[in-house]
Amino acid sequence: MVTNGTKGRGMTTQLVAQGAIIAALYVVLSLMTYQFSYLEIQCRVAEALCMAIYFTPAGVWGVFVGCLITNMFSGSWMDIVFGSAATLIAALITRAMAVPMKKTNGNKLDFKHMLLLPIPTVVVNAIVIPFVLYYGYGIVSMGSATAKWSVLGLMMFSIAAGEIISCYVFGPLIVKLMTSVETKLSFNRE
Repeated sequence: MVTNGTKGRGMTTQLVAQGAIIAALYVVLSLMTYQFSYLEIQCRVAEALCMAIYFTPAGVWGVFVGCLITNMFSGSWMDIVFGSAATLIAALITRAMAVPMKKTNGNKLDFKHMLLLPIPTVVVNAIVIPFVLYYGYGIVSMGSATAKWSVLGLMMFSIAAGEIISCYVFGPLIVKLMTSVETKLSFNRE
């Protein structure tokens, strides 16, 4: 996505529109994959949109608002508050990482940075979401494990695995799509 280069002017119409599109995509992707976007074994495909944060600062708010709306369908206030907060924290860290990357690479996202960008999303969600599942949804067993820390540990592993699949399998597809769209937009302006 192309930003209009208006630094210091706050939110522009273009940034608001980009954030709204990313939020809408997040909600649609999550609801389309509802069966495996929630609970202890999940792969929320929409988390791949964390890669959009590299291309536009609107990605931070787009992913957060999309997650917030999606979590409203979950039925747990803890998921709405803490699950959405986890996404916002991960998005802000990702943006902080993306800014210096962009200074060295421009809008081209190289392989090394594509591997680094999803780390906050994977780690923050793997730490926070198991507690949301345990306390917010009352999921107190996983497999044959019933001891609190065993269950939380297994959920951390499960959530991390789902985030890795979302970010490292579907994330590069998002990057390819965004760079393709950006190239076409740039081409049309010449």
